[in-house]
Amino acid sequence: MSTIIDGKALAAKLRGELKEKVAAFKSEKGDIGLAVVLVGEDPASQVYVRNKIKACEEVGIRSFSYHLPAESSQEEVEALVDELVVSEKVHGILVQLPLPKHLDEKRILKRIPASKDVDGFCAENVGNLAMNRETIVACTPFGVMKMLEEYGIDPKGKAAVVLGRSNIVGSRWRCFWSMPTRPSRCATARRKT
Repeated sequence: MSTIIDGKALAAKLRGELKEKVAAFKSEKGDIGLAVVLVGEDPASQVYVRNKIKACEEVGIRSFSYHLPAESSQEEVEALVDELVVSEKVHGILVQLPLPKHLDEKRILKRIPASKDVDGFCAENVGNLAMNRETIVACTPFGVMKMLEEYGIDPKGKAAVVLGRSNIVGSRWRCFWSMPTRPSRCATARRKT
């Protein structure tokens, strides 16, 4: 038996639920703000950032978009991130990856505190995930798990294959395998470059 999972329908449903939660939060505590930093002109990154800004608007979250030229220096990008870290208007920071090759991604991401790390990339959030503690989780693996949950698909005891071992997606899946509902077997694969 196969199940067709409608990710767009589920996303619309979750956005509706989130819109209600955001409205309740805002009435009690004020605005929520997400800052998105894009460095360079990567077309896929531009689409991703545009979609994040649109999603924020749909649910009532303020978004702050910062588009820096590809030739921006390490110091310029770090200075912007440092500004966003201390801003009271910004509750979450997303630095869009990949960054131009001359930038040190690890140094930039390390500047974002766990509480504002919406990608779940910092060591504290990854460690909490690995230890099955409540934390901010990378959106792709979390989204897939939400889809499985919504459709009543229990991954426990199942075999799984994840293509790619990037820090953005593949490596986060390894943390999910340590959770109580994990598949019993998992393989990650990447193509040769």
